[in-house]
Amino acid sequence: MSTLQELQRQLDAARAELQDFTYAVSHDLRAPLRHINAYAQIIQEDWPDMPAEVAEYLGTIRQSAQMLTQQLDGLTRLARLGSQPLNQQPADVGALAQEVADELTAQHPQEGIQWQLAVDVPPVLADAALLRQVLVQLLGNALKFSRGRQPVQIALRWRLATPAASEPGPAESRDAAASPEAMCQITISDNGVGFPPEQAKALFKVFGKLHPAREFEGLGLGLVSCRKMIERLGGTIAIEGATDAGCCVTVTLPLAI
Repeated sequence: MSTLQELQRQLDAARAELQDFTYAVSHDLRAPLRHINAYAQIIQEDWPDMPAEVAEYLGTIRQSAQMLTQQLDGLTRLARLGSQPLNQQPADVGALAQEVADELTAQHPQEGIQWQLAVDVPPVLADAALLRQVLVQLLGNALKFSRGRQPVQIALRWRLATPAASEPGPAESRDAAASPEAMCQITISDNGVGFPPEQAKALFKVFGKLHPAREFEGLGLGLVSCRKMIERLGGTIAIEGATDAGCCVTVTLPLAI
């Protein structure tokens, strides 16, 4: 076995061990959290005339326990992503994106979302179920951080690229010659609140959030999960944005040639 193969074997073993550890810790912490939440609820029910200050403390305890439980659930799902079997087949990005957009429109009719979804995206080599999860997260994020805009504008575009392509740009060049190394570069952009450009890397960290929970719900695991799923599919993901000027997520996946 070559040195490179041995290093890869060690890396794979370390990843598997980390996944097992994350799952075990998440599982073992659930029971104490259930007890904390349950006992706080019992106190609330058995002491109806408690002082307002005590009621506020108990409410905070229960909310914190529930939030931590959600975070553990998210970590468990994240740990399992690396072990899911893949069914790599030609996948229709445009059709999957339209399905997700229709669902989001039905769930948020008050937003008046203006979708601009490319319909001529070439097939990519991917697990369709995993790719759909990515689109649910990315399009859902685009809507979440654009809520209240008049109108909400979300676009999905594409262009051909190669693994050696430079920084992702707008999807404008579609006539590049396909090659065995050709990739499909998909961009999802919005007109939402955006973020400071220098903080882009923080969004790919576990529990990385740039906005208070009271403004935008979420655990800070969405983009971390997307990166893990995209990397499993043999692709890459990047994000760029500006404060109050929206953001653009670029996903690059191999073409199904």
